[in-house]
Amino acid sequence: AAFYIVTVPTPVDERKNPDLTCLVEATRTVARYLKRGDYVVYESTVYPGCTEEVCVPLLEKGSGLKLGADFKVGYSPERINPNDSEHTFSNIAKIVSANDGQALDEVARVYAEVVAADLCRASGIRVAEAAKMTENVQRSVNIALMNELQRLFSRMGIDMDEVIDMASSKWNFVKYRPGLVGGHCIPVDPFYLVSAASKLGVEMPVTSSGCAVNDGMAAYVVRSLLAAMENDRRGARALLMGITYKENIDDIRNSRIAEMVDLLEREGLSVDVTDPHADPDKVYDMYGIRLAPVLRPPYDLIVVAVAHDEYRGLDDAYFRSISRGAALLGDIRGLYKGRIKSLGYWSL
Repeated sequence: AAFYIVTVPTPVDERKNPDLTCLVEATRTVARYLKRGDYVVYESTVYPGCTEEVCVPLLEKGSGLKLGADFKVGYSPERINPNDSEHTFSNIAKIVSANDGQALDEVARVYAEVVAADLCRASGIRVAEAAKMTENVQRSVNIALMNELQRLFSRMGIDMDEVIDMASSKWNFVKYRPGLVGGHCIPVDPFYLVSAASKLGVEMPVTSSGCAVNDGMAAYVVRSLLAAMENDRRGARALLMGITYKENIDDIRNSRIAEMVDLLEREGLSVDVTDPHADPDKVYDMYGIRLAPVLRPPYDLIVVAVAHDEYRGLDDAYFRSISRGAALLGDIRGLYKGRIKSLGYWSL
């Protein structure tokens, strides 16, 4: 090969610090095979400066070659939106950057073979890295704002969905909704930027506060559900439907649903979890949770946590058939608003 593209995960560790293990190991692997004239392009989401300060020295050390004189490096952040048939790899505008102008031309030429959308040429690698971070941090902060408002309006007895619908009548309102933030981007990437800022002595209170709000949503949902339950929670049985971080995909990384399972079990509830898209072995390996192969009704608490297509058509009669007494339906995504009559109902 002469053109390497590195797309490995860039998670955070248990202390929310950047974990570059996969990136470093992949870079060392490429370095062993790097030869003069080769290109290495990174797509993994990283803080500004990471490609040039961490990856390039590893490439040079492992290959004995020098950047610029012997090989070229580029950065083109991945923008895939899982389960989105409208915005696909080929029709999403692609940011491209490289260590010099000649390298930028070649990186752009290669991506132009497979990307029909615009190629946006950044002036440097750090700008491209910062652009990707900005995309995800902006989304994180906006969701955090809606989560914070939801907590307040719920206490005031105000329906958040109606508030958003009313606010959306203004042309420049951005229609974000409250919810659990999971996956490999939004709950992770802001911490890369906060970490980089900390090393420079720069505080990022808005970004940090947004992360704190989003990280606390699973606990908020559990507290709200328990407060709304009429059945005695002692010996109560709960069913959580959905553990992937997004509808109709199998990705379970940073699932807030797994956190909810732990919190409910700590409160003494027996919890079954089901998901038609998640791999049972991966769920057990990652979270120690065994997906229920069959339902074991009746349940005192049912939580539809993910808006899978398989769940959208369910109705009041179905939930009543698997519940008992004054059971509660927790509808995190608001799929059944106005449709539940015979159970208690709670939604964000």
